[in-house]
This record gives sequence, structure tokens and C-alpha cells, in this order.
Amino acid sequence: MNKDILKVLVDEKQLDEMTTRLAKEIDNDYFDNSEHVILLAILKGSVVFMGDLMKKLQTPVEIEFMKVSSYGATTKTTGNINIHLDLQRKNIEECDIIIVEDIIDSGRTLSYLVNYLLNKGARSVKTCTLLDKPSRREVEFNPDYSGMKIPDEFVVGYGLDYDEKYRTLPYVGILRPEVYNS
Repeated sequence: MNKDILKVLVDEKQLDEMTTRLAKEIDNDYFDNSEHVILLAILKGSVVFMGDLMKKLQTPVEIEFMKVSSYGATTKTTGNINIHLDLQRKNIEECDIIIVEDIIDSGRTLSYLVNYLLNKGARSVKTCTLLDKPSRREVEFNPDYSGMKIPDEFVVGYGLDYDEKYRTLPYVGILRPEVYNS
């Protein structure tokens, strides 16, 4: 797998520092301010990030999962948001939800999900992303918590994949274009 990586963009030390900083930011906002903080992982890419993030939180949290897609079998978003696994909570009106995402490109998925969860009755919805590509935005959207902004490169590792591969890399790397252009 490493031979397919053009260069490491975010190494293990940087990932650890980012998750520590983000956990502190979330703790500052929620530690004494909410009874039901939900970390909502968007499957599959955010699982590794959320696992590391939640271990560093002092705020008591619950975890939930949704599976949402806006990509087909390509590297480009289709623009259509499909919910494959929905959040089912009886007490959603008591919940402060933090959507945990691996990467934001167009902003369409997270913008849609924030409104969707608010319409379902959530008390509040914020977003936390590991990586942010603002140059790819198609809608006005800024995450509430962001690990780092990255250039418009196709990245994999630390949960991010291409064709279900590379998720287990302990870093985020730029995938060689010949891998996904062939």
C-alpha cells in the first residue's frame, strides 16, 4: 500500500496533536453544558478518527452511527445524498449532536445532515472534521471543529479510503493519481 502513496500529508504525531486539540475544544463547549452529547460518526471513514477523539474527551458522550453517501464508485461526488443507515433516537430533542466526519469536500453532505438532524428535532447540531478542503466547496459551509485545512489532493489513510483500500494506514497520504485514474 505504501508504494501507492505519493507523500505523507499528515503523520501520526500530527494526527495525535489534532485529535487532542479538537477534544479540548469540544470539552470547552460541552463539559458542563449538556446531559446528552452524541458523537455521530459518519460511516465508514470517520470511525478511526472518532475512536481516537472520544478517548481524549473529558465530556461524557454517547456514540451513534449513520451511513451516508454522496460518492459512487468514483472519486467525484454525485451531489445526491443517500442515507443508508439513519439515526434512531427517542430522546433526540434532548441531544446535542456532534457529527464526526473524516473530510469535508463540497460541503453538501454535512450541510444536508445538519439540517436533517435539526428537522428531526435535535437540540443542537455541530460538526467536527479531521480534514477540510475549502477549495472544493460547492455550498456555503464551515465546520464547527476542524483538524486542518488541506489542499485539493486525493487523500487516504487513517480511515479514508479509495475503493475500500488504504483505511488502515496510520497516517493521511496523497494517493498517486495513476492508482485512481487507471
